Formats: sequence, C-alpha cells, structure tokens
Amino acid sequence: MEIKKDDLTGVKVAELIREHLHGMTLNSPPESIHALNIEKLRQPNITFWTAWDGSELAGMGALKELDSSHGEIKSMRTSSTYLRKGVARKLLQHILDEAKNRGYTQLSLETGSMAAFEPARKLYADFGFKDCEPFSDYKEDPNSIYMTKKLG
Repeated sequence: MEIKKDDLTGVKVAELIREHLHGMTLNSPPESIHALNIEKLRQPNITFWTAWDGSELAGMGALKELDSSHGEIKSMRTSSTYLRKGVARKLLQHILDEAKNRGYTQLSLETGSMAAFEPARKLYADFGFKDCEPFSDYKEDPNSIYMTKKLG
C-alpha cells in the first residue's frame, strides 16, 4: 500500500469524498456534520493523503494545522472494499508521523458519538487518543466526541 500526498483532482478521490459525506448524512444530524467537502479540503492549512493498492483507492486522510503546535485529523475514510484491512491504521500512523515531523505537540480530532463511529473511536483509542473537551471552533455537541493525543 502506498500513501501519497494528493491534490484532490482525481475522480476516485472525489467519489470517496462523496461517499464519506454521504455516510455522515446517514449517521449524523446536519448541524453535527463536520466533514469537509473537496473545496474545503483544498485550504492551504490542510494536507490531504490517499492510500493506494495499485490503482485502487483504499482510503484517505487529512491533517489540518490549527497552530504551530496543534494539528487536527480530518476526513479519515477507508473505501468500503478495503474495510478491516489495516488501511485506517496505516493512514493514521502516517498522519501521526507527519504531525511529529512538523513539531506538533498535540493532535486532536472530532468524531461521531453514535454506534456507527465506534470502530473509529476504538482505532483512535488504540493509538493513545483520549476524550477531551471541544477544541478550536468546536462547541459541545451530544453527537460529537472530541479526542486528543499529546505528541513528543
């Protein structure tokens, strides 16, 4: 599996982002959806990666710089045909490594509180993320869980 920085112009990438956003609408009320569309993922403070198995898109993930010491994981998604094959673990490790290389001392994320998000919450907990209060521009929301990890 190859993880590479992506410019968000490929058709397969656009399809996976649409799948990601659609999945959010199935499991979260509109006011609690914090997933970014393709245009918002192109912000200069966001780095976006894709994971490839040959010519097949296996997953995606992004790192948003909140400030010089704090990053946020955004848009983690595994393609439905690659679920439970270690794609998310590899992407998350890649993002953690990049955050450390940038000198971040903290990495945070927001995910859903509903049952559909339990595998994601377990993955993050396995990597040492702990529940925390809302960070950055997030507000308290019963449909969201906020997690963070100290780096260093």
